[in-house]
Amino acid sequence: MHTSYACAKLLRMTKTLTTAFVLSLWAWLSLTPESRAADICVQDDDQEAFSISNTSDSDHCQWRVSEHGMAASSAGKFSQKSLPYATMIKTAADATLTDAALLHAVIKTESDYQPQARSPRGAQGLMQLMPATARQLGVSNPRDPAQNILAGARYLQQLRQQFNDNLPLALAAYNAGPAAVLRHGNTIPPYAETQAYVPRVMQEYQRLLSQY
Repeated sequence: MHTSYACAKLLRMTKTLTTAFVLSLWAWLSLTPESRAADICVQDDDQEAFSISNTSDSDHCQWRVSEHGMAASSAGKFSQKSLPYATMIKTAADATLTDAALLHAVIKTESDYQPQARSPRGAQGLMQLMPATARQLGVSNPRDPAQNILAGARYLQQLRQQFNDNLPLALAAYNAGPAAVLRHGNTIPPYAETQAYVPRVMQEYQRLLSQY
């Protein structure tokens, strides 16, 4: 099959074939002089396929392949399309200037994406909002995913501002309450749950950043 390098969209292929193809493409870029004028963009179109093109300025390019190798692009380091509640989480992240990957990490740790989750202490929904916190943030139905995610994102952002963008302390406050962090001298409180919670969220956050 002959494929012209000049076309904008080269191939659309299943993900099971993509790794082998990309390796072959990398070798071709290294050996073909005329191919070095532009990078190849690998874009995750959906859960079944990738698109591969030479539109190197694409805002949706997850990976770029050049004669030097393959690397994540700045626009594609975190693709949330295959994760639950992706659209709602992105909307909340954009509204609160919060990293979507961080919200995913908190939700995964808090409720494992279960909107009906309820803790023994009464925290509810995807981001496990306590009733008083939910009321303060104007949430009428804590089990409504959109309301819960946006309120949780706003609350987390408030905590980050309160603790000078110290993310571990903000997460500790999200779990144990800001008063507990202040009471223990702006350190992670010595509660077993909180001591386990903070590294769990941070590890999930780093995993998402590295994976996407």
